This record gives sequence, C-alpha cells and structure tokens, in this order.
Amino acid sequence: MIIVDSSGWLEWFSNGKLADAYEKHLRDRENILVPTIILFEVYKVLKREVSEEKALRAAGYMKNRLVAHLDEPLALAAADIALQAGLAMADAIIVATARANNCSIITSDADLKNQPNVIYIPKN
Repeated sequence: MIIVDSSGWLEWFSNGKLADAYEKHLRDRENILVPTIILFEVYKVLKREVSEEKALRAAGYMKNRLVAHLDEPLALAAADIALQAGLAMADAIIVATARANNCSIITSDADLKNQPNVIYIPKN
C-alpha cells in the first residue's frame, strides 16, 4: 500500500509539472490509502485556488480509494511522532497512518523526505 501526500494529489489534479511523476503512483487504485487529513488538504486547496466543483470532483475521486480515518490510537501515535520528529500535525498524522498500515509515502513535501518509507519527488 502507498499513501500519496497532498502535494502529489494537487500536482495531479492541477496538471502541474510533476503530474506525470505522480500519475504512475496513482494508477494502482487498489493499493492507495487516503488519510482523511489528505482529503481535507486537497479539498481545501482546490476549493480556494480553483473552484468548489473541482474540489468536489477531486474529493469524490479520492474517496473511491481506501480511506483511513483518524481515530484515537492514531491521533495519539501522531502526537508522539510530531514530538519526536518535530513534524506539523498533518505530516505527523500522515506518517502515523503510514506506519499503522505499513505504507510508503509518496511526496514532494521536504518535511517528510527523511522519514522512513518515503519516496521523495523533488519540486525542482
């Protein structure tokens, strides 16, 4: 299983310069886990920067994957990770979700690039 971080989904949905690099990871629908925090981030950014219609279509597309909900044990694990690794809340939730589900994280977020099981796609 893999988690494609918000940066990847946003590149793909907006046909950004890294869209092709992310598309190869997004092809395998059966093996993508979408943490609810990523659903939040992608919807928020697309609604703010593009349109509500595009944001709703993207959310619908993402919800057709396996969605990982934030529950109490995951929240506590994320808090520990945030304290240990100095990560922001959303990043810590993504890392905790990946660890709990034995997933790799595909991202262009430099804050995550040194975490275990991260495939980093640089923005340059």
